[in-house]
Amino acid sequence: MMAIQKTEEDAYVKLARCTIETYVRTGRQIDIPDDLPSEMYADRAGVFVSIKIKDQTALESGQTARLRGCIGTIQAVRSCIAQEIIENAISAAVKDPRFAPITPQELDSLTISVDVLGDMEPIHSSEQLDVRRYGVVVTNGYRRGLLLPNLEGVDTVEDQIAIAKQKAGIGWQEDATLERFEVIRHN
Repeated sequence: MMAIQKTEEDAYVKLARCTIETYVRTGRQIDIPDDLPSEMYADRAGVFVSIKIKDQTALESGQTARLRGCIGTIQAVRSCIAQEIIENAISAAVKDPRFAPITPQELDSLTISVDVLGDMEPIHSSEQLDVRRYGVVVTNGYRRGLLLPNLEGVDTVEDQIAIAKQKAGIGWQEDATLERFEVIRHN
């Protein structure tokens, strides 16, 4: 099943997977391959790499897979999308503070998605959100939290905002400015 899934992955996910597998096995970061689609070299964008694992813990909790790491950038900070994927894949695999680093034994059980973020758009009301279509960024002073769109278990705009606020350390009752964005999800 996982072997079939790997053959169907697009260039974005294959790059993230190669990065993760190489780094976990060797501790070395890969160079940008020279056989990627041209937009991965030319374009810049914020990118999130999400890693899930299909294991017994996930099955026992009624999930198909459980989150194992997710790190990204809200806006481009590197030279191109390919470099953004490489850096964020390593961070998601071994530097997400919520999880222990991924081990070589887990590599064959991972599912990976790469979200390329569109531009941030300020909004004035939660009514301008749709949890399936838009991600949200909440900001209060220096505290800022992001939640991607179309996530399992996040079914309402209220949940989406509450989770983003929690990630930012913003109390549910505190005001926050809102921005929305769309993503192109590769999985």
